[in-house]
Amino acid sequence: MKTRWGNICTLEYGKGLRNCPEAPSEMDRYRVYGTNGPIGWTSEPLSPGPGVIVGRKGAYRGIHFSREPFFVIDTAYYLRLKDSSVDMKWAYYNLLTVDINRIDVGAAIPTTNRDSFYAVPVVVPPLDKQSRIASILSAYDDLIDNNLRRIKLLEESAKQLYKEWFVRLRFPGYEHAKIRNGAPEGWQQLKAPDVMEINPRTLIRDGEIEITYVPMSSLSEGHMTVSFDLFEKRPKATGSKFKNGDVLFARITPCLENGKTAYVNFLSDGEVACGSTEFIVLRNKFLSPEFVYCLARTDEFRGNAIKSMIGSSGRQRVQESCFDEFKVPLPSRLIMDQFQEAVEPIFNKIRVLQFQSQRLRQARDILLPKLMSGAILR
Repeated sequence: MKTRWGNICTLEYGKGLRNCPEAPSEMDRYRVYGTNGPIGWTSEPLSPGPGVIVGRKGAYRGIHFSREPFFVIDTAYYLRLKDSSVDMKWAYYNLLTVDINRIDVGAAIPTTNRDSFYAVPVVVPPLDKQSRIASILSAYDDLIDNNLRRIKLLEESAKQLYKEWFVRLRFPGYEHAKIRNGAPEGWQQLKAPDVMEINPRTLIRDGEIEITYVPMSSLSEGHMTVSFDLFEKRPKATGSKFKNGDVLFARITPCLENGKTAYVNFLSDGEVACGSTEFIVLRNKFLSPEFVYCLARTDEFRGNAIKSMIGSSGRQRVQESCFDEFKVPLPSRLIMDQFQEAVEPIFNKIRVLQFQSQRLRQARDILLPKLMSGAILR
């Protein structure tokens, strides 16, 4: 059946919401979505699941799916189907083939126009075929989600190990250590710029005509995973340049408050990427990259950065100078080596899972237009 999106659904406005926590709890158990995807949790849903979220405001406006009841803030819409002959999951996958960022009212802030969206043509197959298409594509997304859960568990184990050794000071042999001025005897207290480079200069090879651009929207809240489907190739891209082993530390609100910090473990060997100036690149000098990442995720490090923020409300930025006096407690080389021996395999497993997920996304994205056009599964 050939029709238009306005004949099969409506776009409903989200609602304003302040201070949604970044982690779920017994009370806050419903996902909150904005124009670029999940941004936190809340106690009351706006819509029952399953549902489709459509970005409304911003330079990048994405399409997102929630299996469970969810909340949508006022930078996004959510889909309401008009009849039962359309499968919500099929609608989500079909909309992934629509470039909603071109459906723009031309305002100062790019905005998805509802009337223009409603006019977009769509071919709706019979419901049983919709279900088959959604099932095939969901199999890929289920594997990706499983990898994401495993990554979260692996990262949490590394973070807890760091906290146990270097925050609670229960490192190997701590029973025999003497504590002086809040640190074990023999540990050094060095300033952050002495142990890491902050926004280091990274050179691009001569003759490079394009570079992978990683937008802030590709960094997930609360953990190190990234959305590969948001990457771009840009000619002679400018901005913060980084490579594997670097840490991307969010410098604006609410990204910093929501825990956006990534360990760059997702580039091809030797590849250099470029990203938004909305994050600060941290690179180890003589510490391990994994140690720098775990340090950057501590409450102390983030709290120090948050205190330095200046700028207009809602768009404050971390000042690089805030790290000048931040003290990093460094243990003996033996303890550092033991920590590295424990966490390096964890980060290697995460890297493997990230690349598996990237390949799964690529395979899904190749199938998606073919399934929707009827080129396969007639």
